[in-house]
Amino acid sequence: MESFSLILAMVVITALAFDFTNGFHDTANAMATTISTGALKPKVAVAMSAVLNLVGAFLSVEVANTISKGLVDENGIRPEVIFAALVGAILWNLLTWLVGLPSSSSHALMGGLIGATIASAGFSAVHGGVLLTKVLIPAVAAPVVAGLAALVSTRLSYGIGSRSNSHGKAAEKGHRAGQIASAGLVSLAHGTNDAQKTMGVITLALIAGGALAPGSNPPTWVILSAGLAIALGTYIGGWRIIRTMGKGLTDLQPQQGFAAQTSAATAILASSHLGFSLSTTHVVSGSVMGAGLGRKGGVVRWSTATRMAVAWALTLPAAALVAAGAEAVTRLGDWGTWLVAAFLVTSSAVIWKISRREVVDHTNVNETGEPAGVVTQAIAAVTPPPASPVTEELTATIPARASAPAGDPASVATPPAATV
Repeated sequence: MESFSLILAMVVITALAFDFTNGFHDTANAMATTISTGALKPKVAVAMSAVLNLVGAFLSVEVANTISKGLVDENGIRPEVIFAALVGAILWNLLTWLVGLPSSSSHALMGGLIGATIASAGFSAVHGGVLLTKVLIPAVAAPVVAGLAALVSTRLSYGIGSRSNSHGKAAEKGHRAGQIASAGLVSLAHGTNDAQKTMGVITLALIAGGALAPGSNPPTWVILSAGLAIALGTYIGGWRIIRTMGKGLTDLQPQQGFAAQTSAATAILASSHLGFSLSTTHVVSGSVMGAGLGRKGGVVRWSTATRMAVAWALTLPAAALVAAGAEAVTRLGDWGTWLVAAFLVTSSAVIWKISRREVVDHTNVNETGEPAGVVTQAIAAVTPPPASPVTEELTATIPARASAPAGDPASVATPPAATV
């Protein structure tokens, strides 16, 4: 019983560690566009996002219930299985953070949980219907829907602005204010969706350990601790991913940032209400690309978008494979569990050490980290330069003829130098 209580405590601590990585990994979802357009200073933006993430964690438990009650079979799941799932999710979060790719923390967690469960109890322990309808289909549909909504919103914003002659500093100030409000809404939505995933995992562990009855909702202390962990991670700021999302994917103006954030917040809040374990990363990335394409002359850096798509496709299987391997080691006994824990800590420390070679923080987050891709360069090559008025006078000087000897008739008719 003492050993079992210890492993249960390890699961809870590791789940909160995942929640922390989720916070700094997904800060970009709420604040990247706000920071890149200058609507908020970087440190102010992440502080605001952290507070709203904490508030959002208390608004709903539907997503938590999807994970704790619906995705996998609660019966026969050992705490070690959940521990292994978290190991796979944390390592994938850290690796993608290191290279600045906004991959899905949600899908990393889903992949880890599925991989560890299959390794422990077989494929039958995973509820395929829930996986399809509440994880996979939203993963494909959400960025498309949010992207189209952001594209239309951006074009409407520019169209209305041009017809009403709402230009200048007053209009720009209004768009920035709207962008701040919409970014706050995304942060609130992120808390209602992503913080709940950790609540669901901890609740599942407590049920597996016999501390809660099957079908229970997350206790208050679980909600509070998960909310605090994701808020703290958000305040730390995942500056590498913020740079990629804000500057590496496209260049946004305040109108575009407002359209992107509003579209993303609407999609995330709707999915949280329906209990969909949605990836906020997918939603926000799709809305940013849609906003980039919605402005006339705007471009998307497709090289970055392609790398992101590859990371999205690899997230579920990669986290699942690592989690399955970790689960196999935990079956060797207590020493196997400690070995997995040591591997997690060591790997995390190595990734952190590598990240210090090129520091990205609030001082340089708005530097463009991604060179223009082939499509962007081609568009720039065929775009004519802006017309500019001729400001210099064109003059030509006709030199005077050499002086002729005295008495030469040419010396009388030679005109002085003339300027045209």
